[in-house]
Amino acid sequence: MPSLFDPVQLGDIHAANRIFMAPLTRGRSTEGHVPTELMIEYYRQRATAGLLITEGTGVSRLGLGWPFAPGLWTDEQTEAWKPVTEAVHQAGGKIVAQIWHMGRLARPDVTGLTPLSSSATRAPYHTDDNPYAEARAATKDDIAQAIDEYGNAAANAIRAGFDGVQLHGANGYLIDQFLRDGTNHRDDEYGGSPENRIRFMVEAVTRVVETIGAGKTGIRLSPNGETQGADDSNPENVFVPAAKALNDLGIAFLELRELSPTGTFGASEVPKLSPKIREVFTAPLVLNQDYELEAAEADVRSGLADAIAFGRKFIANPDLVERLRTHAPLNEDDRRTWYTRGPEGYTDYPTLAEAEAA
Repeated sequence: MPSLFDPVQLGDIHAANRIFMAPLTRGRSTEGHVPTELMIEYYRQRATAGLLITEGTGVSRLGLGWPFAPGLWTDEQTEAWKPVTEAVHQAGGKIVAQIWHMGRLARPDVTGLTPLSSSATRAPYHTDDNPYAEARAATKDDIAQAIDEYGNAAANAIRAGFDGVQLHGANGYLIDQFLRDGTNHRDDEYGGSPENRIRFMVEAVTRVVETIGAGKTGIRLSPNGETQGADDSNPENVFVPAAKALNDLGIAFLELRELSPTGTFGASEVPKLSPKIREVFTAPLVLNQDYELEAAEADVRSGLADAIAFGRKFIANPDLVERLRTHAPLNEDDRRTWYTRGPEGYTDYPTLAEAEAA
């Protein structure tokens, strides 16, 4: 059976190893959502990952309600991504853009617009001062426009030099808001039955596949447990058929963010669905959330996963692959600098070689 350090083919993308960097919002773009020079170094430093999945990257102004997160809907944004992808490729890496529509989680104080969702709902917040607004339920025209925006962002990603894209279908964002019955209260062909609730996801992925090819297309889902107010009464009923539909589309890979009862950044008692999804999804399956080396190796060797995506470990360890290979100690990340705007806690974590030289 393969190890974490063996290559894997994801459609058109050849990954040198099975240690992927999970998408991580870091807030280092401009106020206009244009990537900055600082981001070139950040991604270049981590290019030894089998695959870099970028931070969530907006498909439209309406869909990007996170300050200083990057976008891929304008020429300026697309051009600014080019030196990032070039740096990663020169360092021998592969990189895909995670294309993101936040739906009801797009804050009006960032977008200046009323958010859009599957239904007219408002996301909860961890304090009484809720920055989210009640979303308006998407019309058929809104749905068509959002699907166009995913396709446009995917085309721009390829123009910017990315090896592919990953649609963000997880964590309570727009696709997830359509998938789950806790947020989708529609009574048309996009709501009600699991078959109807997966329709928006299928149409968005289909548009991306038609635009850039199935071999360059992936998606991220979070099938078990509540995330940012999005939940489902029977996750198996919707997410297993969703995975089967994705398999039928022939996409390059599916990533699952799975919660556990002891999760450090989100937890759930809802059983993980990866074993059932593995039965219906035959392309590469990538698992994520709270992995340590031993568990990651076990899930790849067993065939449950084809790769493991590490998030926070990559924040503080640009050379995470080498550290895992040699069982070296890991740097600890500083949560206070996750979303700050400068190099501190972003590009200044030392590699093993730099630490030894010091």
